[in-house]
Amino acid sequence: MTLYAALTATRPEKMATAALVALAGSMLLTLSAKFAIPFYPVPLTMTTFVVIGLGLALGPRLGTAAVALYLLQGAAGLPVFTGTPEKGLGLLYMAGPTGGYLLGFLLAAFVAGTLAERGMDRSPLLAFVAALFAGAIIYLPGLLWLGTLLGWDKPILAWGLMPFILGDLAKAALAAMVFPAAWSMISSQGGL
Repeated sequence: MTLYAALTATRPEKMATAALVALAGSMLLTLSAKFAIPFYPVPLTMTTFVVIGLGLALGPRLGTAAVALYLLQGAAGLPVFTGTPEKGLGLLYMAGPTGGYLLGFLLAAFVAGTLAERGMDRSPLLAFVAALFAGAIIYLPGLLWLGTLLGWDKPILAWGLMPFILGDLAKAALAAMVFPAAWSMISSQGGL
C-alpha cells in the first residue's frame, strides 16, 4: 500500500487490510509450528521467532491480533499447533504442557510491538534487546503453567527453559535483522 493509498483509504478498507494481515500472520504461525523438533514436554519450533517478529513488524495491536487469531483457531480445533493431528484437539491441547507458552505468545507480541513503536527497532542492537525481552516474557506463563501441570518437584527449568536458550538467542538475533526493516517499511507507508 502506498503512502497516498494509506492516507486516503476508508476505515473499512483499513480494517479489511488489517484483517488480511492478521490472517496471514496466523497462517505464518501455523507453518512455523509444523516444523518442529520433538522434545518432551515442549517441542522446539520457530513459533517464538514468528511471534516476536509479528510484534516487531506489525506493532502491538496488529501483531497481537495475529497471535490471538492463531490461538482462537487452535481453540476451535483447527490443527494449527505443533503435533496436533488433522483434527486438532482445541482447548484440550491448550491445557497441556505448552498452554502457558501459548499465553506467553500474546504477551510477547504485544511487548515486542510496543518496544518497536517506542524506537527499539532503530538499530539491530536495540531490536535484539527488544526480541530478547519479548522472548523472555514467553517463559513466565510457560514455566508457571508447566510447573503447575507437571508438579514443582519435576525439573521444570531443565524441561521448559534450558533446552531453548541457545535457540532463542539465535531467533532473537535473526528477528532483529529481519523484522525491523518490515516495521520501518510499514510505518513509512502510513501503517496498517
